[in-house]
Amino acid sequence: MQKKKPIEPVILITGAARRIGAVIARLFHGKGYKIIIHFNQSAAEADRICKSLNNLRSDSCFLVQSDLNKPEGIDKIVNLIESIGRLDILVNNASSFYPTPLKDCNEEKWEDLFSSNLKGPFFLAQRLAEMLIIARGSIINISDMHARQALDKHPIYTIAKAGNISMTKTLAKELAPNVRVNSVAPGAILWPEHESDDLDKQNSVLSKVPVGRLGTENDIADAVFFLAVKATYVTGQTIAVDGGSSNSL
Repeated sequence: MQKKKPIEPVILITGAARRIGAVIARLFHGKGYKIIIHFNQSAAEADRICKSLNNLRSDSCFLVQSDLNKPEGIDKIVNLIESIGRLDILVNNASSFYPTPLKDCNEEKWEDLFSSNLKGPFFLAQRLAEMLIIARGSIINISDMHARQALDKHPIYTIAKAGNISMTKTLAKELAPNVRVNSVAPGAILWPEHESDDLDKQNSVLSKVPVGRLGTENDIADAVFFLAVKATYVTGQTIAVDGGSSNSL
C-alpha cells in the first residue's frame, strides 16, 4: 500500500538545535509546517526545542542526528525524510566557523570548513532533489556577507561561503523550473561564541552597520520565510541581511 503523505508541508533545517536555526524552526512551525530538526552535537538543545514544538502541536517535529561531513550522515537524513514521505523546503543552515590565519591553514581545517559550508549542503540538496521537485519546493542556503567581502584571518571559511553562493546559482538552474534555490547572507547577527567577550571588535563591527544595531535571529528567519514561501518569482539570488554593512565596505 502506498504511503500517505502528510497533509502539512515539511521543512528540514540543518543545524537547527540553537541560534538562527532554532528561530527558523519556530517561525515555520508557527506557519503550520512539520519541522525536521537536524543536529550533530547539540542533542540537549535539539531535544528541548522539539519537545516544545510537539507540545504545541503533536507529531509536528522530528529529530535527526548526523554528521554532514560524512556520506552516512546524509544517508540518515534522507532515510528519515523518505519515511515521512514529503519535503517542501530545505534550509542548509549548519556551518562550521572559526579563524584560520593563512600560516595555520591545513587540509584538516580545509576539509572541515568546506564539508559543512559547501560539500554537505550540495550533496544533501542532490539527494533530496526528487522530493523537492515533486513538492515544487524551495532550497535556502545560509551564506555570509563575507562570502563577498573577505573576512580577515578566515580565508578557508570565506572561500567556502563564496562557493556556497555559486552553489545557489547553479542549483537554481539545475532544479528549475520546479525548485527555487536562494541564499540569505547574514551580517552581524550573533557574535561568534569565540568572540563573545571581544568588545573592541564588536564595537568596530557595529560602527560599520548603517542601521546602527546588531541584527537578530528573527531578521534572518523572516528573510528565509520570504524567499522560501513568498518570493515565487525569485531564484538564484543571495539576499544580504546585514543592516547595510556590505554597502559600507
